[in-house]
Amino acid sequence: MTYSSKTKQQVSQITEKLIVALDVESAEMAHTVIDELQGVIGTYKIGLQLFTSAGPGFVRELAESGVKIFLDLKFHDIPSTVAKAAVEAARLGVWMLNMHALGGSEMMKTAAGDVREACVKDNLAVPKIIGVTVLTSSNERALNEIGIERKVEDQVLDLARLTAKCGLDGVVASALEIAPIRNAIGRSDFLIVSPGIRPDFATNNDQKRVMTPEAALKAGSDYLVIGRPVIDAPNRLSAVESILADMEAVSE
Repeated sequence: MTYSSKTKQQVSQITEKLIVALDVESAEMAHTVIDELQGVIGTYKIGLQLFTSAGPGFVRELAESGVKIFLDLKFHDIPSTVAKAAVEAARLGVWMLNMHALGGSEMMKTAAGDVREACVKDNLAVPKIIGVTVLTSSNERALNEIGIERKVEDQVLDLARLTAKCGLDGVVASALEIAPIRNAIGRSDFLIVSPGIRPDFATNNDQKRVMTPEAALKAGSDYLVIGRPVIDAPNRLSAVESILADMEAVSE
């Protein structure tokens, strides 16, 4: 079957796994991307650039309009600061937020507990809370520069185990580490969100640990985050449809 021949339910099962990163410099540009992909993509990632430019009000606006937002700010600070920031993020109505697992167990447990408590108190939907393991732009050389003398996979696995122990919903990790994470974490509901996804038509840019959409899904990733291959494409809708066609091949 081609992508266009799939039923609405089948299309939804495919597209809900794709998160488009709004790596743009303004709210106006973000709206342009969302308008171009309307009806095809419903989940977007907002990172540091757009959040700094457009602010929390823009995040709230999108969330209230029905757009699912993964707020990718990678919180990393003392436990009370991260917890307070995460609670405010939840109050914006985001679907998912993250923090660096390197912040440690006290930080992650405090933040996750405070977010869930605040959401119950305020009658809000509880966002997915995930831990960042090792950035997909990093390799062993980058780890060595900051004093981590070990293989990337070993570091990822230890941080994934810590994240799960702290009760978070999952991790951000390269698709290259999915199989080891699945083997190490005995939770069927443990989410793996994979950036560093590069379709065949795209370049790697500054990403070092990459995988194609089809291969990432086969490896077991729950969500794929793709930014520049879509944002910088001459025709963003065509780029997304090409990516979805690769993704749907996994389910055929």
